[in-house]
Amino acid sequence: MGVAVICLAVVAMLSAACGTSSNAAIRTASASQKVSGTVVVFAAASLKDAFDQIGKQFEQANPGVSVKFNYAGSSSLATQIKQAAPADVFASADTTNMDSVTNDNLASGSAKVFAKNNLEIMVAAGNPKRIKSVADLANSDVKVAVCASDVPCGKYTQEVFKNAGVTVHPVSEETSVSSVVTKVTLGEADAGVVYTTDVKAAGDKAAGVAIPASQNVTAQYPIVALKDAPNKDGATAFINYVLSSAGQKVLQSFGFLPAGK
Repeated sequence: MGVAVICLAVVAMLSAACGTSSNAAIRTASASQKVSGTVVVFAAASLKDAFDQIGKQFEQANPGVSVKFNYAGSSSLATQIKQAAPADVFASADTTNMDSVTNDNLASGSAKVFAKNNLEIMVAAGNPKRIKSVADLANSDVKVAVCASDVPCGKYTQEVFKNAGVTVHPVSEETSVSSVVTKVTLGEADAGVVYTTDVKAAGDKAAGVAIPASQNVTAQYPIVALKDAPNKDGATAFINYVLSSAGQKVLQSFGFLPAGK
């Protein structure tokens, strides 16, 4: 009995020691994950609403941290990064502009696709021009706004027109998808090709006309920490949050598709 008691006591001591060691490791890991300062994120214009929400949640989860966003067309952001603009994270609306950054050795690690999006025709509320398809955008009586061809949404739009077999003569070519949205909601254009998330965000200010899957294009959104990031720990933490279930939940609430779909 005495031997058994001693053995039990030893086991208990070892278990306590292991538990203490394990807890200490967890505390150490947690401490190493703590971030501070400002995280500067260069993000595609179509991400604004979703990333604004993610930014707020990230700040709440990391007291003392602030997130500063620079929203614009992905091609413009890539150019700024190449010109040494200080940034920690780059989130693009396409892989082409992301590749232009990573191929120039400006990224830290590999980019990860965190969301996807489809295109949709945005029309004025009530659809006064009765637009029903991509083919209707070729009508000379319809004023169409699109993104410029060097912007992801512009490149995708041209693919949609090609898939639909139509030639469209837009009244304006914008530097970002948000500018196309503005043209339509202000009545300066009858229609514009934007992302489905933009139509959802516009609410009752505009309406959407679906583009068939056979004509549509799925945009991929990659994200990466930048090699010369002033806040490297902050960049890693922000990207991890975007990829987490909390970040993904926000993105999907704004209409983005999961990266796996």
